[in-house]
Amino acid sequence: MSRFTDSASTSYSLSITAMEEASRVGQREADIDHLFLALTVSEQTAGQVLRSLGITIDDAREAVAAQHAEQLAGLGIRMDPPEPGRIVFHETEGYEWGDRAVRILQSANSSGKRGDAAAVLRDLVVEPSGMIESILQRLGTSPEAVLAELDRVERLSDRRSGSTSADALSGTAAAFVPAPIDDVWRLISDASRLPDWDPTIDAVEDGAAATSAGQSWAARTRSTRRDGTPVTVKPHVVNQRVEVVEADEPRFIEWRATYPDAARANARRTSIALEPAAGGTQLHIEYAWVRTSTSLVRRLLGLVLRPLQRFLIWIQLGQLRAGISRAFR
Repeated sequence: MSRFTDSASTSYSLSITAMEEASRVGQREADIDHLFLALTVSEQTAGQVLRSLGITIDDAREAVAAQHAEQLAGLGIRMDPPEPGRIVFHETEGYEWGDRAVRILQSANSSGKRGDAAAVLRDLVVEPSGMIESILQRLGTSPEAVLAELDRVERLSDRRSGSTSADALSGTAAAFVPAPIDDVWRLISDASRLPDWDPTIDAVEDGAAATSAGQSWAARTRSTRRDGTPVTVKPHVVNQRVEVVEADEPRFIEWRATYPDAARANARRTSIALEPAAGGTQLHIEYAWVRTSTSLVRRLLGLVLRPLQRFLIWIQLGQLRAGISRAFR
């Protein structure tokens, strides 16, 4: 990916995950501790490095909570930390980055830095307040150890996670899920659970686990966002048909969604490859709008709308990987 694409993709994915973590503890401002938590489940090199050092999302959450409790005790305040709940970021509004986190993200994109998760982690572990250093110590490591491992891994491989296809109607993304591969498979291969991670689907009629290609179910398009905001859905795309294109348990699944009442509407194909990784499962997601009409007018219109289509594909990929990850956090 280009430097700009790296930076934009990283900022988007880290923002979603950090604000999801803030929402678990009833906060609306994502600070550097939430940014650190987001990095522990990043699919990029930074997340892989943290997990290779034995840092899981659950351990990191405990370390963050303990650090906050110690800071309050130092001020003479003794109180039980708020009980974490479920993630409600996607159901609520009013979230923003705190000033310290903004400075880290800005620094990771300055002075020729790439703006990817590794650049963010490098700046985060040496942030001046010492909070992240203390959290790392609670986790049995140090900023120096993290930086040394980053250096080692980046020397071994220059690969970048996630990319966007040259085809305007398709794109790919990498994701990390903090759960065993079999658990992730049960989520993404069950038609009844598609609404848990596919933002376009509200319900699947009599959904069941996918066992072979050709299985299909009737589905309904989501008309209300999870925060309760209504979504305008045209009558001809209210109904969907979801079909299993390929299923290879627990390594690969491909879904195809069509609109029975809109013959010329693009079909949607979502394929997900799974492989075990340290601390969870690595995903490779491919998402595409498949043309069902070959008319010259629609092809010309597609060329005109190419930049918008690329942006929408990128957004939808981000929503898919966030939805799958959120189900296990």
